[in-house]
Amino acid sequence: MRRIVSVSIGSSQRDSKATVTVCGEEFSIERIGTDGDMQKAIALIKELDGKVAAFGMGGIDLYLQDGKRRYILREAKQIARAAQVTPMVDGSGLKNTLERRAIESLAKKNPGMFKDKNVLLTCAVDRFGMAQALQNTGSEVLYGDVMFALGISLPIYRLSVLQAVVSVLAPVAVQLPFTWLYPTGSKQEESPNRDKYAKYYAWADVIAGDYHQIRKYMPDDLAGKTIITNTITPEDVEFLKQRHVRELITTTPNIGGRSFGTNVMEALLVALLRKPLEEITPEDYDQMLDKIGFVPRREMFNSALEMRQ
Repeated sequence: MRRIVSVSIGSSQRDSKATVTVCGEEFSIERIGTDGDMQKAIALIKELDGKVAAFGMGGIDLYLQDGKRRYILREAKQIARAAQVTPMVDGSGLKNTLERRAIESLAKKNPGMFKDKNVLLTCAVDRFGMAQALQNTGSEVLYGDVMFALGISLPIYRLSVLQAVVSVLAPVAVQLPFTWLYPTGSKQEESPNRDKYAKYYAWADVIAGDYHQIRKYMPDDLAGKTIITNTITPEDVEFLKQRHVRELITTTPNIGGRSFGTNVMEALLVALLRKPLEEITPEDYDQMLDKIGFVPRREMFNSALEMRQ
């Protein structure tokens, strides 16, 4: 059995392990959180380097992108360098393929999900494939990058405007401590201000993006809303049900009761491809995704409740 390990700077309370058979090969898929401790993550990667098939870098992205340029996060680069033998991926390759495909597939099967609807995408620079796909669905998209990463109430409704803003802010942002930009460790379970962006959650028919960013400012009532995300545990499912979410869609499949992050799924694809990381192309990912047949996970929660109301 080959082993896939996601070393995450997120909360260890979200750790999980599952066994899956893909393309005739059996894999152990494991997520290990270090509660925001980057040095612990680096030490764990060094300990397992060369002993596992592939690493996922969890809780942090290696870089941000605006469709034209990549901006490497200073602290993420330190983590990535810890792996000298085993390939390590942060999920960005899969976000540009699987997540783009997921939106396109959903829009094709059910055009009414997006057409003339309002979509809140919490952050586009860490999943630009999804951002570009949403732009082509006929929906009104609010790009919340400045709001959810920097805490500044600046909604952006055009991708071209976002790109211009990112080109100015990103070179500075990637040098900041990552904890200033994204919740890590126990902060992932906190909801600091549920009223801060409540009007934007209320405006949206669909809320998409990173789960921890969605949860960070989530109001108590999201009746009728569709959530598109990943890295969902059974506890997260119950949390969303309590907030009356209508439907949950994850871009990664349900494995052992949870939807792992894109970094885990990309690590799995890298292990299956058996090619040097620098030689793997987006076409390789697309072909492997076709072969495996990954499809979005969809769960309807509160439609019956809405009908009664």
